Amino acid sequence: MNKLNGLLASILRLMPSPLPRRQNELRGRFAQADGIPYSMPVNSDDSPVLMAAFPINKRAAAALLPGEEMRPFSLGGKGLLVVTVVNYKSTDIGKYIEYSLAIAITHGRRPVPPLLPLLFQKTFGLGQFVVDLPVSTEISVKGGKGIWGMPKHQANLDFVVTDSTVSAQYDKDGVLGCFVEIERPESAGLPLKLAASNYCAFRGMLWKSDIYFEATGDLALGKAAKARLVLGDAPGVASLKTLQVADKPIFTAWLPEAHGVLDDHYEAWFLTAPSAAEAAALRGGEMLDSVAGLGQGQEWLEPPDRSRIPGNVRASS
Repeated sequence: MNKLNGLLASILRLMPSPLPRRQNELRGRFAQADGIPYSMPVNSDDSPVLMAAFPINKRAAAALLPGEEMRPFSLGGKGLLVVTVVNYKSTDIGKYIEYSLAIAITHGRRPVPPLLPLLFQKTFGLGQFVVDLPVSTEISVKGGKGIWGMPKHQANLDFVVTDSTVSAQYDKDGVLGCFVEIERPESAGLPLKLAASNYCAFRGMLWKSDIYFEATGDLALGKAAKARLVLGDAPGVASLKTLQVADKPIFTAWLPEAHGVLDDHYEAWFLTAPSAAEAAALRGGEMLDSVAGLGQGQEWLEPPDRSRIPGNVRASS
């Protein structure tokens, strides 16, 4: 295994950075978007990340995607629920946790062959449709939703690292949203350079934004990947219970110290339907009034209540 990891690490080091040249050219410049000051590019440092992907029912996933321009990514006849929790320790808007619950998708009206989107990400619009995105602070909601169209909302969040596990929980108004815990993969120190596209519904439109991560991390695939996911009854996760989420993940990842850049370029399209009545019924996300009155507070809510989780779970810290 050590030889295999060493070979993989050597190959990964040869991969170019996914960061667009424009983002490097922005270094040293400043911006103020919706009243929030940014030192360009919009980056983060020293940000631990946990990830886990679980097989789901593909038809149920398709039923949750608004409009007709996204299709669930298929792997072995199943869709994927991707759980990503980032503990942002250093950003222009302060410290906060971001807890993403998303369905892996391809963007386009036509079906695509299995696996090919992994090789040709841009061609097939491979990304994830973000169903729920709780964060720690008001300013993160204001920026993420108001500028990039992300379905952010403030919630009670934590991020707990032990010698053997990494876990995160989110509660909303005294109700469990989600708990995820991964067993830390075997230490491999793989140099990872990742680009990811997020698709989100806001104001009746589909918004696409891109984020780029560089990190040294550890991965576990197949039987080696071990994780636990508990979905609660908070409104943001209710729809995910229809997905028939598998108990075992297909992969987990632990990035102890990631460095990311959120592209300031984004795209948006109207969500459409065959009739006006069907268009009115689309799940197009919240409207502009959901962010119009937000301020720039960086205060966190109280940590979530870990006693809500069945089993022997280490208390938050």
